[in-house]
Amino acid sequence: MRRLARLAALCLMALAVEAHAAHRVIVFVWDGMRPDAISEEDTPNLAALVKQGTYFADNHATYPTFTMVNASSFATGSFPGTIGFFGNRFWAPGARGFDAKGAPSDFNAPVYTEDYAVLRALDDHWDHDLLQAPTLLGKARKAGLKTAVVGKSGPAFLQDIHEGGTILDENVALPLAFAKKLAGAGFPLPANTVHAYEPDRFQLEPDNGTPTAPLPLVTLKDGVTSDASDGAGAPPTAANAYLMHAFLDYVLPVEKPDISFVWLRNPDSTEHAYGVGSPNFHLALRAQDELLGKLQARLKELGMEGDTDLVIVSDHAHSNVSGPVDLFPLRTINDGRVGHVDAEWGYATSGAIRLADEMSRAGFVAFDGFGCIYTPVMSGVKADGSPLRPTRYDDDGRICGKPGPYTTPAYKVPAELPKDAFVIAPNGGSEYLYQPTHDRDLVRKAVRFLQSREPFGAIFVDTRYGKLPGTLPLATVHLANKRAPDIVVSYDFDADATMQGFKGTEYTSMSNERGMHGSFSPVDVHNLLVATGPDFRQGLHSELPSGNVDLAPTLASLLKLDLGKADGRVLREGLAGRGAEGLSVKAASVTTDTATGLDIRRADGSSMNRTSYRFVLKTKRLDDNGKTYTYFDEAKADRQ
Repeated sequence: MRRLARLAALCLMALAVEAHAAHRVIVFVWDGMRPDAISEEDTPNLAALVKQGTYFADNHATYPTFTMVNASSFATGSFPGTIGFFGNRFWAPGARGFDAKGAPSDFNAPVYTEDYAVLRALDDHWDHDLLQAPTLLGKARKAGLKTAVVGKSGPAFLQDIHEGGTILDENVALPLAFAKKLAGAGFPLPANTVHAYEPDRFQLEPDNGTPTAPLPLVTLKDGVTSDASDGAGAPPTAANAYLMHAFLDYVLPVEKPDISFVWLRNPDSTEHAYGVGSPNFHLALRAQDELLGKLQARLKELGMEGDTDLVIVSDHAHSNVSGPVDLFPLRTINDGRVGHVDAEWGYATSGAIRLADEMSRAGFVAFDGFGCIYTPVMSGVKADGSPLRPTRYDDDGRICGKPGPYTTPAYKVPAELPKDAFVIAPNGGSEYLYQPTHDRDLVRKAVRFLQSREPFGAIFVDTRYGKLPGTLPLATVHLANKRAPDIVVSYDFDADATMQGFKGTEYTSMSNERGMHGSFSPVDVHNLLVATGPDFRQGLHSELPSGNVDLAPTLASLLKLDLGKADGRVLREGLAGRGAEGLSVKAASVTTDTATGLDIRRADGSSMNRTSYRFVLKTKRLDDNGKTYTYFDEAKADRQ
């Protein structure tokens, strides 16, 4: 009788798994993809899917519009305030661990989280509760489904933070049994895989090589500024091809996952390096679309085309880095150097702001964890051709630790942090500011400083500091959590400025990068989402607002999984056999009160002759039979 009961239980379990896995799901993430970059010329396969499937034309990235923040929304269906995760870079003092290369991580400074080993250490630090909500893949496995994640280091791994399925990212193959099987099938492995296992358990083949290494950056004569006119190729294309090859020719047919995430770097890494609209940007789009075509062809070859739901989504969109062109005109690039002014088709020569340096110049004590930084072009070339931040030289290494040029000095976090210090986590289009002693007066002064500088936009503050003029609470945009920074500030942007044929520019953190995201610009916020397959409607162009936070609840609904109380909703308007009945939308906005008595300065230090600051947060509110979901369109500073 016991054997019969056990057999019956196994049969019921098998039937349950079969019911869940009636349709497999593949989520293909195009990192940094802008919806307005879809074209018949660069992305014909994607353009066809937009017409054939369900296209969510008003999709929203989670703010701050960073990769890892949105990766956590994909994983859980919730916002940072719910799950307590604030990547790409945040401050978690007290954590301990190593990075993917086997080197100790410095958690005394804000840590970069696009690294599986760093994420492991953070998960250990918070008692295996790095994401304070259930994950889609975790729930899928509890229901008996098989999962796989392939792709970009950090966001791919975050989908399976507790490592229950097949994992292949740019640094590692997990678990060990999978790494051995993949190598045994003739595939090279990411070179850093050796650091994940003891030498007596695993070694790479002598001819393994470095299959996930990017192409080197092509720079100007200064050696650090990218040559945006280069057309030699998108840096991650070869690595992406390897990852997709491993997925299509081994993971998909052999491991047979029921739900997969394939997360590839194009066009994002190429946008960062060379800018949106650059020659390499177009090459990145074409390379990514070619991989989409290979995925579609392989599904057909394996007989999986008819029962696979395919979702193409981006984590965020992307802007060009630039300050206002009246201060810093666009310029040509000639013979590896910055050339003459070209207002129509020139490249940016500004936009990089180092907040620790700006605050230190204003009398604050501020650290960002970085040493000397050399940004001779992107820190600003003025209209007269002179640099905003002149190049200085450390001849003996006393300033920077080694001899060389720099434009800003070191702001490493000291072992003993002064009580009046700010620790800044530079993140690109937005910054996190931490004041360890939670001094209200210091936070108030920092807020007024940010309001008085043109490069900074919307400002959100922890409620412990009370109501500060010209700010909104972190909770307004779902960022309130015990792990949250004290201040979150978006860099300012110009959503209408055009460069290389694409709209949208913004300031960014202290780097030589020509493209960035993370801000509250509508360009960064509005990203790609299109779905096709047996569970989705065909030929639907939906204008209803949707968000990255809605993806996990939608997929959980298709797979009949209980995700718990996620922040997102099921996108039923795009599902076969369902519809948009009962859904209604209203535009709304929130305007802060006004901070007055400011001395507002531009990026070059000149006066704007303005004294007040406020910002406007634009939203859409979707009502679903009495339950309201808010989508954030943009938050823009207004200085008068």
